[in-house]
Amino acid sequence: MKRYLMITAGSLSLILGIIGIVLPLLPTTPFLLLSAYLFTGSSERLYRWLTDHRVFGNYILCYRKYRAISKRTLVFNLILLWGLIGFSVLFVLTELWLQLLLAGIAIGVTVHLTSLNSLTPEMLIHCRDEEPADHQQNS
Repeated sequence: MKRYLMITAGSLSLILGIIGIVLPLLPTTPFLLLSAYLFTGSSERLYRWLTDHRVFGNYILCYRKYRAISKRTLVFNLILLWGLIGFSVLFVLTELWLQLLLAGIAIGVTVHLTSLNSLTPEMLIHCRDEEPADHQQNS
């Protein structure tokens, strides 16, 4: 039963992470990392699928190993974040407290993203080397 709950929670987390790619209010990275963690303890097949995925795989492994993202990802995320939140604050929301809340979220996400290391080509090559022991398979 625990295994199925972890698979379900990992799948839900993955869905939220995917939605977070286009909706900046949902943080992509924590949801993808949570999915990887939950799949680690419940399904080797799903864990391998996620970490071997052409879009999510290196993103997860490099973030976990180096706490790093590429400059391109950083710039894309910041433009998307501020563009959508700016649009919402200026043209959609009329309540000041909601505008301030969204601005605060945008500032927090920006601080987090800019605190990450820049992913170098050398790091990218070694993302799959020696996965951390706490994330190795427990099938």
